[in-house]
Amino acid sequence: MEENPNFIAENLNDICASIQQTIVATLLKKLTQAVNDFDIKEVAIAGGVSANSELRKQLKAKELDGWKVHLPKFEYCTDNGAMIAIAGKFLFEAGELGALKNPPSPRLKF
Repeated sequence: MEENPNFIAENLNDICASIQQTIVATLLKKLTQAVNDFDIKEVAIAGGVSANSELRKQLKAKELDGWKVHLPKFEYCTDNGAMIAIAGKFLFEAGELGALKNPPSPRLKF
């Protein structure tokens, strides 16, 4: 069988939709398990992921199963990428540079 060098370009929308559906299904599966295991009555999402329209739609559909779902207004669905970038800019301008040998520290005190 001959490979199609344009496969990705020709199928990009389908590939992206499939990836999105897989991610949303995985998130909802884990969330549903947590709701059931811990008898959770209300669910809220936040951050950049809460801007995903498919996730929002499927979460709202869970209200038919008795879930109380809280979704932020779309304009508040941001992630911290811009915040991290500006913090990095200020550190760079102050001459505070890291090195590749420095390990990441998610609990770093500021």
